[in-house]
Amino acid sequence: MDNIVKYIEHTLLKQDATEEGIRKICKEAVDNEFLGVCVNPDFVKLTKSCLSNSKVKLVTVIGFPLGSNTSEVKAFETKKAIEDGADEIDMVINVSLLKDKKYENVKKDISAVRVACPNNKLKVILETDLLTKEEIKKACELCVETGADLVKTSTGFVKDGVGAKVEDVELMFKTVSPSGLEVKASGGIKDFKKACDLIKAGAARLGTSSGVKLLEESNK
Repeated sequence: MDNIVKYIEHTLLKQDATEEGIRKICKEAVDNEFLGVCVNPDFVKLTKSCLSNSKVKLVTVIGFPLGSNTSEVKAFETKKAIEDGADEIDMVINVSLLKDKKYENVKKDISAVRVACPNNKLKVILETDLLTKEEIKKACELCVETGADLVKTSTGFVKDGVGAKVEDVELMFKTVSPSGLEVKASGGIKDFKKACDLIKAGAARLGTSSGVKLLEESNK
């Protein structure tokens, strides 16, 4: 296993997150040289200041966690996040449109965000706990068609959801990798073994609130 830190997006997206909590994960990310930090949009400015003079990427979420905002709102939210200092955007797909097979509308939704962040990495959260294998594959294909950079498994907010599953990451990687897209696994990544299994399945990024724990376990 290569150094786990280059995969980790240290994450704090809880509804009750505090400034103290944000400062803590930023310090941990900088101290351990994690790949990135992922926060809600209202904490982007604070996170930017905490990560100044570091190489840690600042990631934020759009349309989170349901993905049911209108495309116009998602685009506005994206532009504001970029203005505030976000390096990368993780948007939530509109699951309802996908399940209704309104594929052109799904593409328009993703494209609206893509246009709003033309020079920043765009990840699309599929919410795999809510999808069939066929829907996961189709969602990945739509992401390829709309110029996303990565496809992501989960928000971590689905009740009783599993989050990132090895078989889902394998399917996502198989579908998008020929087009140059990557996979971000997120949701329920709480131990080093699972992290390794997801990386072996094709994950290039790991979204987790357990980044420090994963690193400690990797050094044992």
